[in-house]
Amino acid sequence: MDTLSHSLAGAALGYAGLKEKTGLGLVTLIVAANIPDIDAVAMLLDKQLVWRRGWTHGPIGVLLFPPLLAAAVLGFDRWQMRRGTRPAGRPPVQFGPLLLLAYIGAISHQPLDLLNTYGLRLLMPFSERWFYGDSVFIIDMWLWAMLAAGVWVSHRRERKALPRPSQPAIASLVCACAYIGLMVAASTQAERITARVVEQRGLGPVDEVVANPGPFNPLQRRMVFRIGDRYGFGEVRWMPGPDVRIEPRLIPSDMKNEAVARAARSDQRMADFLYWSRLPLASIAAEADALVVTVWDARYGANADGARFKHTTRLQREGRAD
Repeated sequence: MDTLSHSLAGAALGYAGLKEKTGLGLVTLIVAANIPDIDAVAMLLDKQLVWRRGWTHGPIGVLLFPPLLAAAVLGFDRWQMRRGTRPAGRPPVQFGPLLLLAYIGAISHQPLDLLNTYGLRLLMPFSERWFYGDSVFIIDMWLWAMLAAGVWVSHRRERKALPRPSQPAIASLVCACAYIGLMVAASTQAERITARVVEQRGLGPVDEVVANPGPFNPLQRRMVFRIGDRYGFGEVRWMPGPDVRIEPRLIPSDMKNEAVARAARSDQRMADFLYWSRLPLASIAAEADALVVTVWDARYGANADGARFKHTTRLQREGRAD
């Protein structure tokens, strides 16, 4: 999920009562909820697709980062104390509770990332398998609204010294979990219905179906299904639904074309893209002295022109990439 979703989840956990365990508890929860995304540095090094959502999201990252964060927060508190800038009203900062909150915040990250189609390698570095939830869009404004409302109301109740200030935050977390459960159920059922309808229409037995949630309408899924080395597309709407629409045309993946393998051998970025891809498609265009190989992922577009993620390699006839 996006940074705001993780931050709101950490803040909601804090206002639900966890931040009272120690001074700087809220800050620790919010930072910890985002800390696996430290691998975003990969974007600066052009390694986005092979480094992102890897070992920092796996068991080693979850074990290592919380103690480092707790030590950093405790060190910051002591540094302020030496400088005489520590706020007088801050409660005592204790390493044990900080460590507990850091682990809670960090562990909240993976379930949220599991919800979307981008996926994550949950067991890195012990396994490079990608896991996908296909249930909630990476930026979900309904999830934002639920968590933000709980945090805001709890914050106001706390400032006004009203009784039970943690209840709105707790309610928002319960609502968010219920919403996520409904989205998981909707995607799971959409995939089952799509597979059944495709087979009933005689298009063939379905090997894989992926439900793609959108950013605005939680009751709509863009469907992608694979039959052998061909892809099909459709849509499922739950209101008044289920309304299933399947496009009759199947698109060949062209992934068995030797030019794709040559492009991967010649271009590391192409190899990285194929390593990350879940539902890869390729197009090969012939020029006078070269082949232009473009690969994209069916999760994010039925054709290369409209795809959000794609990579192109230009091969000389002997197989070298430009």
